Amino acid sequence: MIKRAIIIVLDGFGVGSLPDADKYGDKGSNTLKGIYDKCKPHLPNMKKMGLYNIEGIGIPEKEESPIGAFGKLAEKSVGKNSPVGHWEIAGHITNPGFTTYPKAFPQEMIQEFIEKTGIKGILCNEVGSGTEILKRFGEEHIKTGYPIIYTSADSVFQIAAHEDVIPVEELYKMCKIARKMLNKPEYNVGTVIARPFIGTTSNNFTRTYNRKDFESNTFGKTMLDIISQKGKEVISIGKIEDLFSLRGITSHYHTEGNKDGIEKTIEETKKNTEGLIFTNLVDTDMLYGHRNDVEGYSKALEYFDSKLPEIMKNMKETDMLIITADHGNDPTTPSTDHSREYIPMLIYGKQIKENVNVGTRDTYADISATVLDILELEKLENGESFKKEILK
Repeated sequence: MIKRAIIIVLDGFGVGSLPDADKYGDKGSNTLKGIYDKCKPHLPNMKKMGLYNIEGIGIPEKEESPIGAFGKLAEKSVGKNSPVGHWEIAGHITNPGFTTYPKAFPQEMIQEFIEKTGIKGILCNEVGSGTEILKRFGEEHIKTGYPIIYTSADSVFQIAAHEDVIPVEELYKMCKIARKMLNKPEYNVGTVIARPFIGTTSNNFTRTYNRKDFESNTFGKTMLDIISQKGKEVISIGKIEDLFSLRGITSHYHTEGNKDGIEKTIEETKKNTEGLIFTNLVDTDMLYGHRNDVEGYSKALEYFDSKLPEIMKNMKETDMLIITADHGNDPTTPSTDHSREYIPMLIYGKQIKENVNVGTRDTYADISATVLDILELEKLENGESFKKEILK
């Protein structure tokens, strides 16, 4: 009997554009294929699990006898970012979606933010890449002390500030004020993001791991709620704690990038807990996808793959490992935003059948449906379990 699921989300690791990708400006995006074509990453362990055997993957390196189950999942939620992706994995489908601001925020929203925070003014209020915006506004921010406000293709209100100009805790307070304000139906913003940075000039500004996300708390019941309410552990590693506003989480660990997240996952895997370990590895998205750094993305995948044997070695007989993603972020396209893509799913464990293709699933929520079914817990309304297909 399986007693614990270990879910590792490779942030932004899509495997091909969804049928509705054109509505999001993402037609033709394929994160994995784009990286493979340019860099040919060496991923022997994910390959053994069946990564290149996933339907429509378009990579001619299929594994003859994969050691686990594999497939891909479509997104039913409206959106293409981490909150809606993780919520759907956990069983909640977001529809209708949050409001996006493709021409920047309305003046009345900005004015209300200024009044409620008591600041003298803001900089920017544009749609764009965070790294480019820091180059343009970072030095002026240091001179004036005004926070930098910007958005993207997602429903996000991002506040960037130098850690020596606006201390991190003060920035978080600003974000909490914005979060409460932006819950209003007329604004309907999904995520407020604190974007602290360091450096002295536009040439060396660097965003830090003190980033913090403040999510809308409008998502419904998830597998995290069900697992924790049954007295089992829900251990979050990385930004999972922010994405779920700590709801349904029994223990949580902030991380300083992928290496730290992988090590913390290994340490938690060694323990004799029951329930769920839920890890987000953010670097693939934050450091490489958004910056169109194909080589960096490829190397991050290779590093994760190199650590998979250690993760597997420390798994218990009663563990199940699921490797997946939350959306795409194709670094080979001109866009620096997330992309509307299928996500991969690789499943491994002593009690998991080998070489099982679970096909193309209709929703990310099939993951939570299967986990809850295998743990013999209450079902949610979304998703279809594939327990019978994968259990020995």
